[in-house]
Amino acid sequence: MSDESTVMARSFPTALASAEREAGAKPAALVVIAGELTGTVFDLDQDEISVGRSDDADITLEYIGVSRRHLLLTAAGGDFVARDVGSKNGTFLNDRRVADAIILRKGDVIRLGPVALKYIPRGDPERLAYDRLNDRTHIDHFTGCYNKSHFNERIDIEVGKCKATAAPLSLLVFDIDHFKAINDTHGHDAGDHVLRKLATLIQTHGTGTHGLCARYGGEEFVVLLPDTDLAAAVEIADRVRRQVAAEAFDYRGGSMAVTVSVGVADCDGDTATGADLFRRADRALYEAKHAGRNQVRTCRR
Repeated sequence: MSDESTVMARSFPTALASAEREAGAKPAALVVIAGELTGTVFDLDQDEISVGRSDDADITLEYIGVSRRHLLLTAAGGDFVARDVGSKNGTFLNDRRVADAIILRKGDVIRLGPVALKYIPRGDPERLAYDRLNDRTHIDHFTGCYNKSHFNERIDIEVGKCKATAAPLSLLVFDIDHFKAINDTHGHDAGDHVLRKLATLIQTHGTGTHGLCARYGGEEFVVLLPDTDLAAAVEIADRVRRQVAAEAFDYRGGSMAVTVSVGVADCDGDTATGADLFRRADRALYEAKHAGRNQVRTCRR
């Protein structure tokens, strides 16, 4: 056996053990294997999880053929029990219509209308492959934030939940001030460094427990904050703004002064879609830019 083969043979058990440990920390999940959301992983991390077209479902699937309340998943020991809750078109498990509550087993495929979901038990190593697929689909690998397409999916879902439950929802839109000047003065590598470091700062100081940070495009980032009213969102935005202004953006022996402008909006009675909420926050960002930059502005009603 060659030296290289010997090293590989020795490292394989270590890599396998590491993967098993990583998988062991993962909850059970449903993975979309057919439909527009193919590759999306839904963690089953509650004792009871509702699935349906309703905006207040724990897993919302907005497709024709999916009922508003379609499926209920209930934890039972280390397993989950699936039960149709009076859906119009039925729930199918491995192509057979579910009439009664049934315990899910590894690899079971649940079909609701046009959507098919595969069941992965808690701690199963197969889950890791789907996580990697999910990352490729939804993560901006340059910054480690979510990408624009995932954000657009999530904002529509969260606005729908906000309208259904009256829970608060806010959006922050960040833009780096004079970013072109940073690239022109220090080079595009320095600009890339600023983008990555800013992404880290926003994810560390601006998302809280349930917030979602995405790179919306170029030097613009967004943070979606469920269960957060306008006043709290403004506090979060200004905390990040101050943190960025105080941070040393050092690169190759030099230091760059970096600031951000932030627009903030919340989901109000006139907000019907995610696009509505984004337009209002973006308009507030425009006002922050034209008022002198390095500040937070909210959308006036």
